[in-house]
This record gives sequence, structure tokens and C-alpha cells, in this order.
Amino acid sequence: MKTTIINSRKLFTGTLSFLILAAILALFYAYREHTGVLHAPRFSVSARELPYYAFCSFYRMLAAYALALIFSIVYGLAAARGPAWERVMIPAIDIAQSVPVVGFFPAAVYFFVALAHGSRLGVEFAAIFLIFTSQAWNMALGVFESAKTIPADSIEVLQSFGINGWLKLKCLLLPACVPKLVYNSILSWVAGWYFLIACEIITVGPTHYRLPGLGSYLMEAADRGRSGEIVAGLLTLLAIIVAMDFLIWQPLSIWSEKFRYEFAASSPQTEAIAAIAALNRLGPSILRGARKVMLTISGPIRRFGERLPRVNLAAHPRFTLALRRVRTVVLLGLIGFMVYVVIVGVIALFRTLAQPWPAEARLIPAATGASIARLVVAYLISLAWIIPCTLAASSNPRLRQQLASVAEIVGSVPATALFPLIVMFVIKVTGGMNLASILLILTGMQWYLLFNLLAGVSQIPEDLKEAARSFGLSRVGTWRKLVLPAITPSLITGSITAWGGGWNALILSEYFVYQNHTYEVLGLGALLDSATYRTGNSVMILLSLLSMVAVVLVLNRLVWRKLYNVATERYRLDY
Repeated sequence: MKTTIINSRKLFTGTLSFLILAAILALFYAYREHTGVLHAPRFSVSARELPYYAFCSFYRMLAAYALALIFSIVYGLAAARGPAWERVMIPAIDIAQSVPVVGFFPAAVYFFVALAHGSRLGVEFAAIFLIFTSQAWNMALGVFESAKTIPADSIEVLQSFGINGWLKLKCLLLPACVPKLVYNSILSWVAGWYFLIACEIITVGPTHYRLPGLGSYLMEAADRGRSGEIVAGLLTLLAIIVAMDFLIWQPLSIWSEKFRYEFAASSPQTEAIAAIAALNRLGPSILRGARKVMLTISGPIRRFGERLPRVNLAAHPRFTLALRRVRTVVLLGLIGFMVYVVIVGVIALFRTLAQPWPAEARLIPAATGASIARLVVAYLISLAWIIPCTLAASSNPRLRQQLASVAEIVGSVPATALFPLIVMFVIKVTGGMNLASILLILTGMQWYLLFNLLAGVSQIPEDLKEAARSFGLSRVGTWRKLVLPAITPSLITGSITAWGGGWNALILSEYFVYQNHTYEVLGLGALLDSATYRTGNSVMILLSLLSMVAVVLVLNRLVWRKLYNVATERYRLDY
């Protein structure tokens, strides 16, 4: 059984490395072979193009996820190092997740596209950056929560043995983050697919770029009212999602069960071993071939290195002093660069706000209140069904896996695909956009709560469940005494990210175009969309974004952060 787990880890590492390399090669291939016009007024919706569109969307998602994974581990662990780091880095995440995807359009266009002089490669990098902004923040918060809720006894044991640095990262911090990272990785892919259309069609006023991909395909099919093409695009997307769930996420979810806290040794689940064994049989020949290639390349380099004279540079004081100086210079350079960016940003902010404000600016207070009301209703609806489902899944691993799989598929459906249903049923029946807007916000908010709570349930030690049963607690008593307190930190983290996802969903729920007809309702999302796609007014874009950021910061400071501090201190697992 141990060999099976080790082989699964090697298989996952090798497969991920191969996919990342393939994504990079595919990116440059697409740049070289398909450098056509990126802002053509029409877009092919032929089903024959679907394999190529699916390939383009997948490599963008994969490249963005690789960046988000590295960022989340580094950023989340750095924020958990101490209160000083947390006070600076967590508010920065709060601000970033409160900015919708379209809020990053100017940065994507003016940096990546301008840097590459409007070429395909620059637009590709811009799209990957936009997908990254929909994936990274919840993963970073998940890593931060995992590091903050490590039992104090585990930290004290490592400190008593003098283990720090890399060993502490390898033996404690990274293993503690695995369950949250796996579930938040699934959630990040769900969010990436959900916002794929906004990331592949970049529009800032008159500037318009459209990349080939499933998102662009679905948007063009929806604009033309081509139901058959929408179904074909959705089936292609669902095929990719189901394949990833079966080949990657289910085995990884089972593998992550290894890293939950236990007070005594527990026997591995036979289902986990069967799933990992099935995964191991998929590509042994590919792994053997890749290993031979790597050994062929690294063999001469290793032999050449063995011939070189060995010098212990660390023993030389001058080398140590020079290393410290280099480290100081690099750190000061980074700080100086960040200060420069902040100063330039503040200057640009004041210059933009100094321009004449449009007449729509007077609608911002009412639009803010309307958007908050819709978010509150969507949040309460999410809690009403997610908490009971999570409690039911706490004692049923199979139900937990089924919930995650269904949520991954349903949550990945882009909002554009829901427009025909919304228009035909909700708007025509209710006669207005408010209910439709709440339902669309719900599709962008509820999965953050569900996946975080499922991750929290999966980390409850089996020993505590056994203890609850031995004391004769009923199912309701176990939920009240064990499950609900144990998942409270995950509930707060899920609520923070859910509200961030809700703000992002506003851009799709309060303003959308279907069959050349615009449906909109008063709200910050509608004001931001109108300023971005219709008028291109930079002042209105900035005012809308600042309103969103201000509301999110106030809510996080006054509500979520206080609740989070209480949850991590009171409901942390300790021996």
C-alpha cells in the first residue's frame, strides 16, 4: 500500500510537469501558427473548430493554474508567518479578490498587450493573467487558513528538535496545506471555466481582442442565438471537466486524506487504494520514457559535475558576507520597485479622479446598496442548502466525493450558457431582472462555500468521530459538538471567498447581452460593465471599482476578519 501511494505521487508530479511543459510549448506553437486578426468582428462557430478551441482554453487554464499554485503557496505561507505579515498581506488579498475580472482589463491590455505590441503572444499572456486572477485568491486564503490552524503541539515538537527552514516547510507546512489546496484547486478550475468568456474576450472601450477558445465560441453562439452550437460547446467543456475529475481530482482528493490530523494511526481506505491503483495503470510507459529522457540529459551533466573540485563555499566568511549583501540588495530592490509602483498608481489614481465625473456617478450609492442586497440574499440561499449537505457528508465519504464531482461539473458551466434559460423562464415569468440577477450571483458564489466546507469536513480526525460515537452522541449531537465547530474556520474562509466570487459574478448577473438585447438592473456590476463595454469611461470604471473595494474592505475588517480570528483561536485542532 505504501508503494502504491508513493507511485501515485510520482505519477502526479510527472504528469503535472508534462502538462505544464506541453502548455508552454502549445502557447508558442499557437503564437507561431495562428497569428491571425485578434479583433475580428465575427467569430467562427463551426463545430469542426471545437477541438482547437478546447485545446486553446485548456492550455490557458493550465498555465494560469500553475502560476496560481506557486503564488498561493508562497503568499499564503508568508502571510501566516506572523501578525505583521498578516496585517499587510491579507488586506491586499481582500482588495484583489473584490476586483472583478473586468477590473483587470486595463492592466492586462496596457501591460501585456502593449508590451508585445498587440501581438497574439501578448493577448495570450493577458488572458492567462485574467484567468489567474479568478483562481489565485481563494487558493492563497486556503493555504493561509491551513497554516494558521496547525495544532500548536505540532509546531512545538518541530521547534524542540530544532527543525526550521526547508525541513519545517517539507515536514509540516506543505503537508498541512494539501487538503485545502486540493479542494481549492478544484474550485479554482471551476472559477476559471466560469469566467472563461470574460478572460478570452478582452474589451476596454474601443479596444477589443478576442482569442480562439471555448469561451469565445460560447459567447458568439449565444449572441447569434445558436442553441445547437451552445450545446455542442457545453458538451465539449463538460467532457474536459468529467475527464479531469476522474483522472486527476478524485484520486487527488482521496490521496489528500493522508494529510488530515489523527490522534492515532488509522487504516487506509480500500477505495483510495483502488482509485490510486487505477490511476497508476494509465501511463507507466509515458513515465518510463520521460525518465529515460531525463536520465539521458542529466547523466553527462552529473558526471561533469562530479569531476569538478569540491569547494565548501559556505565555510568561507567572505562568501557568507557576500551572500547576505546580495540578499539585502535584492530585498531592497523589490521594496523599491513596490514603492515605485504604489507611487505611480496613486498619481494615476488622482489624475483619473481629477477628470470630470460622468452623470452616472450619482447612481453609485443606490447601486452599491442594491448589489449588497442581492449578495446577501444569494449568500443566505447558499448557506440554506450547503450547510445541511455538508453535515450529511461529514459521515459519508462517498456522498462527499459525489457532491464535489457534481459541483465541479455544474459550477464550471459559464454564465453565458445560462442566459437562454434566464431569459425564457425567469425574466418572462417575473417580469424583471432582480430574481435573474440573484440566481446568476448564486452560481458564482455558492461553490466557494461548498468546496471550503467539504475540505473542512475531510480534515476532521477519524478519532474524534469515534470518540463521539463512543460517548453515545446522536447524529445531531455529533454535528453540534464536533462537526460545526471543526468546520467553522472553513466556513469563514469560504464566506470571504464566496463574497469575493459574488462581487465577480456581479459583472455577469446585472448586465448581459443575449441576441442583441441588453438586460440590466441597477447595481455596481451593471455600472462597471456599461463603463467597460459601452462607454469606455475610465473615471466611471475606477469609481465603480473603488466602491467595490471599499465595501469589501469594510465588511472584511468589521465582520469576516474578527470572526476568522475567533474561529482560528477557538476552534483550532489541538492535542
